[in-house]
Amino acid sequence: DDLVENNLLADVEASAAEGKWKSVIPEAILNATTRRGKMYAVPVNIHGQNWVWYNKSVLEKIGGTEPKNWDEAIVLLEKVKAAGLVPLAFSGQKTWERGLFNAVLLDKGGPAVWNEFFGKRSEAAARSPHFRAAAETYAKLRSYVDQGAPGRNWQDATTLVIQGKAFMQLMGDWAKGEFVAANQTAGKEYGCTLFGSRGGGYVMGGDVIAFPKPKDAAQAKAQSVLAKVLLDPETQIKFAQKKGSIPVRLDVDSSSLDICAQRAMKVIGDKAQQVPAVEMLSSPAMTGALEDVYSQFWNTPNASVDQFIEKIVGVLKQEL
Repeated sequence: DDLVENNLLADVEASAAEGKWKSVIPEAILNATTRRGKMYAVPVNIHGQNWVWYNKSVLEKIGGTEPKNWDEAIVLLEKVKAAGLVPLAFSGQKTWERGLFNAVLLDKGGPAVWNEFFGKRSEAAARSPHFRAAAETYAKLRSYVDQGAPGRNWQDATTLVIQGKAFMQLMGDWAKGEFVAANQTAGKEYGCTLFGSRGGGYVMGGDVIAFPKPKDAAQAKAQSVLAKVLLDPETQIKFAQKKGSIPVRLDVDSSSLDICAQRAMKVIGDKAQQVPAVEMLSSPAMTGALEDVYSQFWNTPNASVDQFIEKIVGVLKQEL
């Protein structure tokens, strides 16, 4: 926002119009890159933030099937715990404590509660039965992480799943790179799924490229060429294959992508499933304040759900 307000960025409206980007890019992504009616950044991909990754051998060992929501997952986590393995591979850092709660909230509340809570700071959403159910489930999940979780890096948690020492992990699609580096294939050694009890949803983040105000016509032309290349369908596929994300264009042929990426493309093909990441809906200050409350609740087993909700409501009332 500051860069646009201070007239430091070049808009990419001409490239967007020529390439008809606005007809093939999800609305939430367009909104995130638009200021004062013009696009000021080129979105290059979509990162899904609410993936669940699991070890297929462990699933087979406990005699389970792929879960569709957190309630079904908890049944499996209990069986994994009884088998002496780590049920939920977890990185006990604030960012991922927040990520886990948000994923549970989307499962329990669906996109409607998500948008009311994060987009409108709705106290009613925070006091809803769906939000309470998310808090109760989040609290239950504490008992399925191992003692080494606090402070663990997310990559190390992924490694536990890869090695079959843990069953599942909640993490964005960037975790896919760890499986690929271990020479594992989606659908063979590991599985990927999205939970949704009330309408599902794919939490969309992503990367963008913005251009400074050009100094001359040559620089402006170079920026325009690069913008076009970035959104070219072939570039979109190649980039997604390397990054582990999915194309930001919904009109590309995704058949060459892995099964997780293909599943993601199918999901976001439904506009109702396109859920903007918290970063698109909430200020950094608000996100940080909520994160603090999530972390305190996660790390305080004797804290009640009522106490948690009241603290959340208190944050929503702040001018952040």
